[in-house]
Amino acid sequence: MKNFIVAPAPHAHSGDSVRRNMLLVILALLPAYVVAVLQFGCGALITAAISIVACVGCEWLVSRFILKENRNTIGDLSAVLTGLLLAYNLPSNIEWWIVVIGAIVAIGVGKMTFGGLGQNLFNPALVGRVFLLISFPVQMTTWPLPKGMETAYLDAETGATPLALLKQAVKNGGRIADQLPSLHDAFMGAIGGSMGEVCALALIIGGVFLICTRVITWHIPVSIIATVALWAAATGWLGLLPADLTTGNYVAYSLCTGGIMLGAFFMATDYVTSPMTAWGKLIFGVGIGVIVMVIRTWGAYPEGMSFAILIMNACVPLLNKFRPKRFGEPKKA
Repeated sequence: MKNFIVAPAPHAHSGDSVRRNMLLVILALLPAYVVAVLQFGCGALITAAISIVACVGCEWLVSRFILKENRNTIGDLSAVLTGLLLAYNLPSNIEWWIVVIGAIVAIGVGKMTFGGLGQNLFNPALVGRVFLLISFPVQMTTWPLPKGMETAYLDAETGATPLALLKQAVKNGGRIADQLPSLHDAFMGAIGGSMGEVCALALIIGGVFLICTRVITWHIPVSIIATVALWAAATGWLGLLPADLTTGNYVAYSLCTGGIMLGAFFMATDYVTSPMTAWGKLIFGVGIGVIVMVIRTWGAYPEGMSFAILIMNACVPLLNKFRPKRFGEPKKA
């Protein structure tokens, strides 16, 4: 006689898992990583390797000796993904010990302090990135220029990013078109910046792959990109751009440079730190887009994606309260 086992739902497994989703996101990030290696050379390899090893090591140490858990938290690949995303938010020529500090803050403070995967309120990689930006502003804003595989790790030539040039031009006026890289170079990644900001095309390919495999939905990426595009277009319509910069070009540069594509497809869509409902995701994305452009227009930094995502991460518990009423639930008096 067979035993009758009673268990709570779900009763059928879809085959989905944390490890599978993390692996798919890592695969989606590979095109941008290939471009970063081609543009920045060994610096991209070294920075990513140090970041991943430091994140995995930190998670293992915290799980083993502080939380004292027997389960293997390394095997779900979440620490590997955090390390890769942190590296994407760093200059490829940054000192190794700064990368290690960022990894410790990302995992130790941004993730394990809250109890580990699934319990963190903020995106761990962005917690590490913002900590480094505040603590080491010079190193975090010294961007290497792409030179190819011959680029030295610490001695790469540096220069201003297109976003910094755009911010100064919009704020102070003057000609700007002759200082900017071509839109082709901006779209293909032949510009200065962090490892994960340089090639919009590679990030879009990875983002579309995640949407097609249903790892993420379209709501957050589309709402962020649309909001940034509308704000940039409105800036041109109001006549606030330099005379030699068209509205269309400003919209294109706003989307193709900086962290818009990386943040929209890979950072803001994190399951744990983003809303659960479709409307919540749309509001979440619009909020990120607005905050990004507010910081870019009036803030001290030319880029604001990290701050925008972290601010909206804090609003997720509130957004999750706006859910459809359960079927059969009585009305409140």
